Amino acid sequence: MKNIKALTLAFLLTLFGSSHALAEYGFTVGVTGSMAMIDASGTETEGGEVTRGETSNNTGVGSIFVEYNDIMGSGFSLGIDYIPGSADISSKMNTRLDSETSVTGTTTNTTTARNQKAQAELDGHTTYYLTYGANGVYVKAGYVQVDLNTLETLPTGSKYGNDTLDGIALGAGVEFEVYNNTVGRFELSHIDYGDIEFRSSVARAGVATNNLIEADLDVTMLSASLGYKF
Repeated sequence: MKNIKALTLAFLLTLFGSSHALAEYGFTVGVTGSMAMIDASGTETEGGEVTRGETSNNTGVGSIFVEYNDIMGSGFSLGIDYIPGSADISSKMNTRLDSETSVTGTTTNTTTARNQKAQAELDGHTTYYLTYGANGVYVKAGYVQVDLNTLETLPTGSKYGNDTLDGIALGAGVEFEVYNNTVGRFELSHIDYGDIEFRSSVARAGVATNNLIEADLDVTMLSASLGYKF
């Protein structure tokens, strides 16, 4: 993922530093503000016990984009959109109080309470996309990569680690002229990420296999953009 980010940044710098090339070939450079509606559901398998859960979060995000417009007069455009920040998957830290009772060599039971805390975030969201437009209306399809970072505090000492997710983005929008070469856009898009699977680094006492988390993640975005055409 770091290599992809570096290539994207280099591409952006090249475009910004080559105004004559932009004028010749026709590019749009702009910024986008979006309301992202994040939905996640999944299961945790611990031994033979399966726990199901779901969470959601609505958050505002900003991005920058560069497009190569109307390739050879076909109506198709290629672009890169990059969100530099991160967004939490859940609107709050998820907590769970687990109690384990052990029996010693005496008749005394020992109970241990563990306050488990878990959260996850999406970071460095990059979309490579293709649009087709006519008469101010366009449709969009793209390939997405994003880092999924787990942010857990587990008294058991277990960790789930991080991963890079792939996804498919589909959307549609309208484009209109604001002033001279400046254009505005409104867009609705949906991203379906690939399968998510994490296995814990430590198994709970009395359980032979490490915990397994399997999840499904989707994001719907309402976006407004402002761009400048060269």
